[in-house]
Amino acid sequence: MSAKLDTTKRITFIGGGNMANAIIGGLLANGYPPTNIIVSEPFEASREKLQSTFGVLTTTDNAAAVAFSQDPKNVTTPADLVMLAVKPQIMRDVAQGIAHAVQKHKPVVVTIAAGITLKDLAKWLSSDAQGNDISGARSPALVRVMPNTPALVLEGATGLFASSEVTEEQKTLAFNVLGAVSKSAFWVEREELLDVVTGLSGSGPAYFFLMVECLAAAATELGLPSEVAQGLARQTCLGAGRMLVDTAEDPAELRRKVTSPNGTTHAAIQSLEASGMRQAFKDAVVAATKRGEELGKMFSQ
Repeated sequence: MSAKLDTTKRITFIGGGNMANAIIGGLLANGYPPTNIIVSEPFEASREKLQSTFGVLTTTDNAAAVAFSQDPKNVTTPADLVMLAVKPQIMRDVAQGIAHAVQKHKPVVVTIAAGITLKDLAKWLSSDAQGNDISGARSPALVRVMPNTPALVLEGATGLFASSEVTEEQKTLAFNVLGAVSKSAFWVEREELLDVVTGLSGSGPAYFFLMVECLAAAATELGLPSEVAQGLARQTCLGAGRMLVDTAEDPAELRRKVTSPNGTTHAAIQSLEASGMRQAFKDAVVAATKRGEELGKMFSQ
């Protein structure tokens, strides 16, 4: 996806893990200046890697990072966007720790944590570390996103949902930042649909990995060397995906085009249909969607 990035905006990452690294790499590949990115990361080795690999600013102070400063007492221009790239299990503590800074500087806050609802995040960003409401606090501008792991190679698919407080300018900024690592990105109309996005594209890469695993295993049992079976299965998956993206044809039509009547592919498709493949994939998406809903309820408690 081609993203038109406003490179004057200041972006803060709370957490410097794999997804943060992927997004930062995508931003820099699109010409974003590293001096407009700051990462708050507790581990020294990770900070040093971020500095040496990307040349971005780093700090251990989350609130200072929201102010876009390595020193909270020396604030010039605060962050325009704050990306919360931490595990769901620590999101409450992290959010309450930066609540005062968010209320003061009013960035758009983007979360990539699975299962954390905007209702809960808004509550945490309006209270202090002791859980007390901040006097005069307003609902922050929040965007919840569900990227997937192919973002690590700049081939991601991402779903997004924005709270009513998010301006059009902030929506554009959030969309374009995620677009730096996503070939497809879509806004959804209701937040609960992000659980469906989780079941489809968030968990989806694992479905393809399993498919390649099964195809290669079958071919190996039939006599192909493992490395040959793996190589052919991997490239077949990649090539089929490229045809889906580049031609924009309906997948059912592409399947029909490569399925000659009574041919080898026809025999294979009949076998898959008889094995209940369609229902198996439906069940997988439903299971992942329901688990996303369950995680949301668990983290809100």
